Amino acid sequence: MSGEGKVVCVTGASGYIASWIVKFLLQRGYTVRATVRDPSNPKKVDHLINLDGAKERLQLFKADLLEQGSFDSVVEGCDGVFHTASPVRFVVDDPQAELIDPAVKGTLNVLKSCAKSPSVKRVVFTSSTAAVLFNTRPKNPGVIVDETWFSDPDFCRESQLWYMLSKTLAEAAAWEFVNENKIDMVVINPTIVAGPLLQPEVNGSVQPILDIINGVPFPNYVFGWVNVKDIANAHIHAYETASASGRYCLSERVIHYSELAKILRDLYPTLQISDKCEDEEPYITTYQISKEKAKSLGIEFTPLEVSLKETVESFREKKIVDF
Repeated sequence: MSGEGKVVCVTGASGYIASWIVKFLLQRGYTVRATVRDPSNPKKVDHLINLDGAKERLQLFKADLLEQGSFDSVVEGCDGVFHTASPVRFVVDDPQAELIDPAVKGTLNVLKSCAKSPSVKRVVFTSSTAAVLFNTRPKNPGVIVDETWFSDPDFCRESQLWYMLSKTLAEAAAWEFVNENKIDMVVINPTIVAGPLLQPEVNGSVQPILDIINGVPFPNYVFGWVNVKDIANAHIHAYETASASGRYCLSERVIHYSELAKILRDLYPTLQISDKCEDEEPYITTYQISKEKAKSLGIEFTPLEVSLKETVESFREKKIVDF
């Protein structure tokens, strides 16, 4: 119970990763101030209120990323802040309003509140490999991507990769602000997330798994995958380990979606999982993401097979699928 007597804040607490961070922080004895957009929406908060320790040590706050000062009173008096709140959408009409402003302005809003509060010892910021991978550097099976890689905003704009752009700009703005204001920040850069859901609805990162088990042809994409519990643990290790610094990429494995479909077919042979790709193009080539720095934080990665099984079993438990 290393968090006994300590107060921390988790922004965007109803999200997939954040919910697990809250769960693990409560297990470790922390008092958690959790911000959500609408504390009166049971879909967003019931799964948090029902966590072990929530009755005693979870406090819910309403806060809006775009409202200046809305995090001031929540952050004041906290030892640490986990900033996870940021919209995750891959289809948008207005990238600036729907993704970029909430990501960049929201991050600066939270950091400004941290700068005003002398109690805050460290900020752990949830970024993404979206802020790492998207540039003109060649990627192939021999290439190992690590924490020194950054996505290129111009490349993201030209390729209309709006979510990637929002994460890239937000992380860049965060580093600039914390360096100017002498805030101790550690950044976590996970790949796509799998594993059990605490929240009731399907989110963007597990949707592809749901599509594949529902027989939809798989996309011609390559992505890294990591278990949601490993990401939550990494955030807490990054907060509690005095020597943690800089960025940490988190990926158990980088694979093509054809391989993901194959693993799911092996796990669930009775399902009609498609062996067809959604296009006729040659498969996009894979690459590697370094695990060295993550391992230095004490992270042991859950095998992808386990993460995928946990995801599907979670769908069954929540009656999202019926088989």
